[in-house]
Amino acid sequence: MRSYEGFGVDRGPRQSALTAGTDEQLVTRFKRLLLEEVDLHELGRLEVAQRRLRLERVLAHLVSREGVILTTRERNRLVRRVVDESVGLGVLEPLLADPSVSEIMINGHDTIYVERFGRLERIPSGFTNDDQLLQTIDRIVSTVNRRVDESSPMVDARLPADGRLPRGARVNVVLPPLALNGPTVTIRLFPAALGMEDLLRFGSVDEPTARLLAACVRARLNIIVSGGTASGKTTMLNALSSFVPGHERIVTVEDAAELVLEQEHTVRLETRPANVEGRGAVTIRDLVRNSLRMRPDRIIVGEVRGGEALDMLQAMNTGHEGSLATVHANSTEDALSRLETLAAMSEVELPFDAVRDQVNAAVDVVVQLLRAPDGTRRTVQVDSLVSRRREEFRLAQIMHFEPQGGDGRGRYVQHPVPRGLALKLRQRGEPLPEGWTVADDEGDTGGTVPWSS
Repeated sequence: MRSYEGFGVDRGPRQSALTAGTDEQLVTRFKRLLLEEVDLHELGRLEVAQRRLRLERVLAHLVSREGVILTTRERNRLVRRVVDESVGLGVLEPLLADPSVSEIMINGHDTIYVERFGRLERIPSGFTNDDQLLQTIDRIVSTVNRRVDESSPMVDARLPADGRLPRGARVNVVLPPLALNGPTVTIRLFPAALGMEDLLRFGSVDEPTARLLAACVRARLNIIVSGGTASGKTTMLNALSSFVPGHERIVTVEDAAELVLEQEHTVRLETRPANVEGRGAVTIRDLVRNSLRMRPDRIIVGEVRGGEALDMLQAMNTGHEGSLATVHANSTEDALSRLETLAAMSEVELPFDAVRDQVNAAVDVVVQLLRAPDGTRRTVQVDSLVSRRREEFRLAQIMHFEPQGGDGRGRYVQHPVPRGLALKLRQRGEPLPEGWTVADDEGDTGGTVPWSS
């Protein structure tokens, strides 16, 4: 007996014209038969899960009727693939269902990479051709009433959580001629909401630092979470937000809504891109400004990357203490400089000294995250901003991660807490967590004194 490549179709006594084809011909033939067999109007009234179940049953019947001899595994694989390509996202379906996959990168129809646990790996299978990939792209963007074509070759959108995407996702598409390798798609799957206990279990932060950060959130200190791409900024922001008291009104502002807050009184705002005529865009800055009129106790900005930095800093300085935000930067010092630069990008003409005054007055703590070469995401530094007014930025180190060896292991090193930060905690009813001491003076992190005064 001869086995056909892929599905292992054998030439048995019940031969048919179907068994003489290749994998792709077999899939194409059954897709056509499936469309002839089902009532599309009736199918459209079913939920996604029910629709798939119905199609799988019909297709299993068609395979038996057409006399194709397959093992149980081969039959299941054929049914799944035909259904995926008929109403789903083809080869992406098993990747989207895999909880270990955090990002999917398509560089042309035949090249697919995924990120698992911080590492990139290539997927052996791909789309048959660009047309099949473009059909899948159309299905993805149409779910959010968007389009991508030659006149609008780029799109960035958030896909809501549903049966196919229980976590939701953010998708970016670039078409030729802008993308030289063919249609390029990047799908970032939103992670499950993790709390501080999860980060402790993963070793992303140590327990003393977690307790101190929790106290800072409860004491309404303003915290900036800094780090590079995919370093875990949103995850840390979500974990910190869990310490906001439940009676407070929180307004979140995001480019793509990823945060999952457990507090009941939460208002979620998300940006909107321009329409095909280039009008109707709603930016992060528009939402930050509007959030100030919504009587928030706290404002959480998913990512600061433009002139909204000035609005956020002013909000932190005018009765919205305890706000949280993330910024792309490679160190705590860079995070402050980037905030200063972004705030200066506002149309409000302010001298750099005045912007620095805003940063010094607003920011209390900067948390630096790092994604290591092995994929590990870790809190590598926590600093307190101790400069005042228009001084050059001065940071007092509270904690840093000290690598030991080249395998990513190391230890968390605690430093005395600056006196000003400790005083703020005490004034706002938060005792300094056990195990921490207070620096001799605001700028000294070497000596320690008991915090009893």
